[in-house]
Amino acid sequence: MRAGILVNEIQDAIALAREGKRVDGRALDEYREITVSKDMCENAESSTMVTLGKTKVLAGLKLGVGTPYPDSPAQGAIAVGAEALPLAHAEYESGRPSADEVELARVVDRGLRESKAIDFSQLCIKAEEAVWVGYLDFYALNGDGNLFDAGSIASLITFRNGKLPKLDKNNKIIYGEYNGKLKMTKQPLLTTFVKVAGKIMLDPSFIEEKAAEARYSVATTEDGNLTAMQKGVGGSFTLEEVNYMIDKAFVVSEKIRKQIKNE
Repeated sequence: MRAGILVNEIQDAIALAREGKRVDGRALDEYREITVSKDMCENAESSTMVTLGKTKVLAGLKLGVGTPYPDSPAQGAIAVGAEALPLAHAEYESGRPSADEVELARVVDRGLRESKAIDFSQLCIKAEEAVWVGYLDFYALNGDGNLFDAGSIASLITFRNGKLPKLDKNNKIIYGEYNGKLKMTKQPLLTTFVKVAGKIMLDPSFIEEKAAEARYSVATTEDGNLTAMQKGVGGSFTLEEVNYMIDKAFVVSEKIRKQIKNE
């Protein structure tokens, strides 16, 4: 029954797209409303819940002490993981990370990493011996499309508010005590588009993602740099469409940065 309903919903989305319309009535270049809640997880160094339309994600950061990589003995590291929980949508499954979840985590990670938003040298505890490793995981609690942007917003705010735990003389974490915050030099954000029936749509819903011929996510920073991009699904974009999406991404991300400035 659900498969049949989904096919009909996709066909409806495609039919509307041909007319320049969307299922939820938004304009093609209209972003959904964003709300933010912080400090959702007591045991995290930082945590953020972001709601984008009906899509909801929860991000949490834990910092652990690790050994630095041989080629960067005075730098810490970060790792980003993503999980689309079965409770978020009927199509999400439990078990090992799916290809979609792996891609989701990598795209969000790349947007942060390639922007050099986090100076990894600040995560050094003692060169060649001990560094901080930041593990950020975000979870889809409700899935109505564009987990990329929702995860990006949640990850940025979470890292921005991350606290550095205190250590004893043996570099063991003193739980519940902190020594300053992570410092971010830039504010990278992803902006995601899909093409449905030849029309470019910003911030796709779940049905629009299913109806999409192609998907494009671009990470931009407030200083006018494009730091990462990812093309998904099997279709293609023209050069004109790519240029349009990049230009639009700078405008949209700047608006979002202003909205979450104090979060």
